[in-house]
Amino acid sequence: MNFIGDDLAFLPLGGTGEIGMNLNLYRTGGQYLAIDCGIGFGGSEHPEVEIMMPDPAYIAERRDRLLALVITHAHEDHIGAVAWLWRQLRCPIVATPFAATVLRRKLGEVGLQTEAKITVVQPGGAFTVGPFALQYIRMAHSIPESQALVIRTKAGIVLHTGDWKIDAEPLLGPRTDEAALQALGDEGVLAMVCDSTNAMVEGDSGSEGDVRRSLSDLIRGLRGRVAVTCFASNVARFESIALAARDAGRSVALVGRSLRNMDAAARECGYLKGIPPFLSEDDTQDIHDDHLLMICTGSQGEPRSALARIAADQHPRISLGEGDTVIFSSRMIPGNERAIGTVQDNLVRRGVKLITDKDHLTHVSGHPARDELKRLYRLVRPKYAVPVHGEWRHLTAHAALAQEMQVKPYLLEDGDVLSLAPGVPEVIDSAQVGKLVLDGARLVPLQGGVMAARRRILFNGVAIASLAVDQEGRVRGQAKISAPGLYDTEDAELAVVAGELGKAINELAANVRRDDALLTEAAKSALRRSLGRRMQKRPMVDVHLIRV
Repeated sequence: MNFIGDDLAFLPLGGTGEIGMNLNLYRTGGQYLAIDCGIGFGGSEHPEVEIMMPDPAYIAERRDRLLALVITHAHEDHIGAVAWLWRQLRCPIVATPFAATVLRRKLGEVGLQTEAKITVVQPGGAFTVGPFALQYIRMAHSIPESQALVIRTKAGIVLHTGDWKIDAEPLLGPRTDEAALQALGDEGVLAMVCDSTNAMVEGDSGSEGDVRRSLSDLIRGLRGRVAVTCFASNVARFESIALAARDAGRSVALVGRSLRNMDAAARECGYLKGIPPFLSEDDTQDIHDDHLLMICTGSQGEPRSALARIAADQHPRISLGEGDTVIFSSRMIPGNERAIGTVQDNLVRRGVKLITDKDHLTHVSGHPARDELKRLYRLVRPKYAVPVHGEWRHLTAHAALAQEMQVKPYLLEDGDVLSLAPGVPEVIDSAQVGKLVLDGARLVPLQGGVMAARRRILFNGVAIASLAVDQEGRVRGQAKISAPGLYDTEDAELAVVAGELGKAINELAANVRRDDALLTEAAKSALRRSLGRRMQKRPMVDVHLIRV
């Protein structure tokens, strides 16, 4: 092909210096290619937030030069924001069959199934997008059809690894294509932009095949109801759970919407062929406890997940108690410790036995540990390394490993524009970055006024005063104050605060009392001072003023 431009730059808008929210850009000849578009979760750092995603404003302003969005795999942190951000990008989408199937369902939920066009490329396939000659390379991971992306330009070749591992027994799909990676290394790779999640973990990540055998041995020896929770996207894992249940003479039900969606997508793409259709939640009522296994959402303690509701005895159809077992076939994502602990405490309180990866081989990671990273570097032999997909401790550990492998690393954070060519790589600019919060069906800035008010209400409460004043601004009757989260409705102290508010208003200068805007602001200040003296807090306050 005829390449355009001898420049090449890499720009992460999300996912570098953090876990999740992956959104990466490559630029050559003034044209852009986007790789992945995922979500993240608020966790303990942002308790006011459930789901957030990278702000695409930088590339949205340049969308006339955005040629395509290429998806490496169907995990939420790589694909989950597409349906919400596509209206700002309005570019073609490229994905493998499984990722495309998952994505079509998400686009359909927001009415974009006919607008957003998806081009399906088979795993390992090659395709061209403007000045970018692209090729997928099959990589083992904890979801079907995970792909690395080879990016060929006039300025050189970049390998964007996506999420991957080296697994001798990945079970669902082929092993990582080491021959293709070796051939790419022989061709000459300018830079490798690589997953850093487990860069601090010695050894290797373990095999999915070992987990399958371990789960089979474990489940065969259990009595009572058994529930297993895992990441909904790990199709190989719930195939393993289903086979272990079959060996133990148990029927399998799926409990949770995301599991049912993933099951449907997997079967549509030809996976899970040897697994009978799963039972519904209603079907569980007809199965003897010793013959039932349920795969549940909620491995990370998500408060609205199936397992969290079961643990709190709030699920409409499923219950667990004395003599039952819950297996956590997943890892604890940093930041979710408290939420997971709450679910586990609630289960133990109900007499349920817990089994985690600390007790038994119930999980292996889908990301490469240090030995696998070193193996990849030996295969690809890049000139430069760019660690991504990790927090700073992961990125710096990865950079140190790259140096051990005689590869020059470049540490970036979201918004850095790294020029890879021509010349020696250097950060030449910075781009606008930020985070958007999914608030119901709308997107609001994480650092905007709405979420700032939400944080303030969360920690300091809110107080709303309604009061009537005459034309001279003197209070008629007594103010009505509502302060949820600060006072109970019938708390006598509210009347004292209302009295102080009325007195403060009546003592204002006449010109202030006659002006609605000035009077409202003065009333807010008076209410805030009165509450502050009593509560040692600065609550969010508002005043509704009525002139009579």
